[in-house]
Amino acid sequence: MRAVPKVVWLLAAGSFANMVVAYTFIYLVLYLTGPRGLPVAQAGLIAGLGGAGLVAGNFTGGWFGDRHGHRRTLVAAAVVSGTGLVCVPLLPLAGLLLVLPVAQYAAGAVRASNSALVAVSVPEGARRQGYAVMRFASNAGFTLGPPIGALLAAHFSYGWLFVADGAGTLCFAAYAARILPAHGRSRRAAADPGGTSTTGAPSAPAPGRLLAELRARPAVLALLAAIVVTDTVYRQQYSTLPVYLTGHGFSTAFYGGLLAVNGGVILCLEIPVTLALRRAAPLRIISGGLALVGLGFGALVLGASTATALALMVLLTAGEILYKTPATAYVADHAPPGMEGRFQSLYAGASVAGTVLAPPLGSALYAAAPAALWPTCAGLALAAALGLLAVSTARRAAPLPAEDPAPAAAAPR
Repeated sequence: MRAVPKVVWLLAAGSFANMVVAYTFIYLVLYLTGPRGLPVAQAGLIAGLGGAGLVAGNFTGGWFGDRHGHRRTLVAAAVVSGTGLVCVPLLPLAGLLLVLPVAQYAAGAVRASNSALVAVSVPEGARRQGYAVMRFASNAGFTLGPPIGALLAAHFSYGWLFVADGAGTLCFAAYAARILPAHGRSRRAAADPGGTSTTGAPSAPAPGRLLAELRARPAVLALLAAIVVTDTVYRQQYSTLPVYLTGHGFSTAFYGGLLAVNGGVILCLEIPVTLALRRAAPLRIISGGLALVGLGFGALVLGASTATALALMVLLTAGEILYKTPATAYVADHAPPGMEGRFQSLYAGASVAGTVLAPPLGSALYAAAPAALWPTCAGLALAAALGLLAVSTARRAAPLPAEDPAPAAAAPR
């Protein structure tokens, strides 16, 4: 862990504090259907627009960082997101339709900038540890946040949730501006026509360069595709799984307990597992994680019971620990100089694509053919794992020099 620089620990501390109050999206529909008095359909539409903004911010935030500096992008995006959230209780419905997607877009850009800052701050070969630290901090904050939000809503009002979240994000912006390096960009010295110059100043990206760099890195493209598929499966735990469990007589408290198992195991095991496997071939580890996600949902094929639900969550959690941190680090290790932000944005967007894709696709399949949902989920995740494993095997048989810039000390591919 000594390879993780101080700035990453400081950024992780800020992310932890910010995530403690980042609970508004959990209670958004309740706020819209309760104090705002909107019907469920309208509330769902507004929440969906916010989710689309979040995904778009993840996909594009890194581009702003590569062009204008990751520190500057993070601070500006956090200010926009925090300001928008603070204003939510005062806005009319028309204002919510505009401000919530913008605030969520900025929140997505913050997430992409966080990842990019780790990529440019941590040396190759140690990025898995850096991302594990960031995920630990975020997960720890998110574990504390929802119950605090519930208490705040019960004793005051749902409107105060947005004020607290926005104020926390604004404080995070001020904190990040203080602790991050002045330029917040890659420290690589070589000139790069698509990103940084030898002085570290931003320069305009060459047209079409991102597509060219991705074509030169087919394993990164395969990884991104596998993550989109698996994230759509993974996030069924937040959409169709509670409906399925409720329909089979399980209580909301039981579902909440399953999520607590997920969070608790991740907090206890993710960093030790990351350290233990830091020298292992990343694509194989990621493939194993994706396969465990598929096997987890496959357990539900046996029927709805306490045992199968626990098996689902244990396997799902193990898969998450194996694939999420190494996948983020893999994309960072294979980003060309000056394009760390754009590559992290692609991964960040792929890793939250399920927030938009999972609810409509899973719900439609569950409504049309309930018995087909879990076998389909298992099959998709296992297919993604096998496809990525095939890419890994092919790369080991025929290495691609253009895609393998890491020094010998880095983990084998």
